[in-house]
Amino acid sequence: MNFNTDYDFSDKEKSILNQHFSNSDKHVFAIITPRQVDRGALMSRYSRSDKTMRKIFLDEFASNADRGTEFYSKILSEYGDDSVAELGEAQVAVEWISNIAAKKIEDQRIGLSYLEKSSRYIPFDKKVGNMYKYYRDEKILESKYAELYIESCDHSFNVYSKSINLMQKYISEIEPIDGFMYFDSISKSEKIFTKLSADQDIESAKKVYHSTVRSKSLDILRNLLPASTLTNLGITGNGRAFEYLLTRLYCSELDELRDLALMLNSELDCVIPSFIKRVNEKHGKSLQSFMIKTKKEISNLTDKYLEDIKPEYSPMDVRLIDYMDSKDAEVKVVSAILYENAQGQSLHDITRLVKSFPQSRRDEIILAYTKFRGNRRHRPGRAFEMVEYLFEMFTNFGMFRDLHRHRILTMERQLLSTKHGYDIPKEITDSGMEKDFKDCMYLSSNTYQNIAKTMPVEAQYAVNFAYKYPYFIKINLRELYHMIELRTAAQGHPDYRYICQQIFKKINEVHPLLMKGMKFVDMNQYELGRFDTEKRKELKRRELLPSKK
Repeated sequence: MNFNTDYDFSDKEKSILNQHFSNSDKHVFAIITPRQVDRGALMSRYSRSDKTMRKIFLDEFASNADRGTEFYSKILSEYGDDSVAELGEAQVAVEWISNIAAKKIEDQRIGLSYLEKSSRYIPFDKKVGNMYKYYRDEKILESKYAELYIESCDHSFNVYSKSINLMQKYISEIEPIDGFMYFDSISKSEKIFTKLSADQDIESAKKVYHSTVRSKSLDILRNLLPASTLTNLGITGNGRAFEYLLTRLYCSELDELRDLALMLNSELDCVIPSFIKRVNEKHGKSLQSFMIKTKKEISNLTDKYLEDIKPEYSPMDVRLIDYMDSKDAEVKVVSAILYENAQGQSLHDITRLVKSFPQSRRDEIILAYTKFRGNRRHRPGRAFEMVEYLFEMFTNFGMFRDLHRHRILTMERQLLSTKHGYDIPKEITDSGMEKDFKDCMYLSSNTYQNIAKTMPVEAQYAVNFAYKYPYFIKINLRELYHMIELRTAAQGHPDYRYICQQIFKKINEVHPLLMKGMKFVDMNQYELGRFDTEKRKELKRRELLPSKK
């Protein structure tokens, strides 16, 4: 039966519609009208009308250029329907911001996606106007610590810059190009030995080799960079998320973030003005006041009630603080697995039954849930979201930046400081750069301690990536499967490989059955794991090595 009677548009109407929709006669189409406000208003109006979208457009939008703006003014300002603000999207670039600012922006998990300048592939040794690229906070520069701050950051960049060639030379010595070029002993199961003969193949392999050496060197040396290091950030998101981001930035204690709020607000006004207009109106100002007052009140109470606890200066890297009893966890997971395919039975009754199951039956169901996983992208279903874990972490700030990218978890952190010590990469010690590294850490710690006496928030800018950072993570089992299998891959940074291996061990101790499906965690240690990966990629490109299925 055909219900497309509403699609019998006249030639004139079709001509109008084809300027705003991908077609005028099919029941699946894309909205291509150029104004974001009209796209969003159409989507929202669509949910409150019996008409088809294209009919709504012809009746309400085609002859009224301000229809979208009027609609949002009423829905958002008068009715407070926040969800419709998700119908407007924008892509913005935020450049020349510190790593402190970038992480505060990226704290927002929902509604925004980020792409950040990589410290693995891009060196930070270039100067602009004879100055290294790091943030110079006005409060610090106007204080008596200005000279000390500049000296500390310049020294960090000097050591970083001069170490790049030295580290590349060291990496090349312990993993020479000959071993890469001839692809000898790729794996235990595949004994392949081939000599490349074509000039272009040799040049191609050389480029891959030198790129790998450079990336590995930058991976190691990023620990020297201070948190003031400038980066670039691309953000894609919806109006509702940008509205909340602006609110948070306006409430920040840092001048850098409040200045960013003003600039970002101005640019978003150019593309999605109707979606963010409430930020500085009555309700937006009220929300900002609430957030600022709450932050101040909790800060006072923290100082009042935690003063008797002395800081822990040699903490564990990974501590599992809270988790569910093994049987309770298995019962919850099994009940959720069975619920999806149940024939009307309630979760309450299913759970009561599952509690009576023998262990062998729970084993059978949980193992069946993951038995067909062929690679790490075959993620377990949502039943694994029924179990959560709470970890406290003390990892270096550089590594925190990697785990911070995982969105489906709860992460809370303290201020960056030099109070908990720092990590020294093994390659720094083995290559003879340890003294320069330690001197750099000493100077930045001295700078931090002086500035932190009166400006603890601004003092973060002086702290190097190598310093340990306290934070906690609350994460469910399903997301852990993704995070651990991804972050223990051979080509991963050794810092987060180690941490995720520790997380795996701790969960495996308390919930071994639930971890049996985690088939793609890599617990091996690699001196230069990236090299093996790049060799394999190059062989696949030459069709010398079949892809793993």
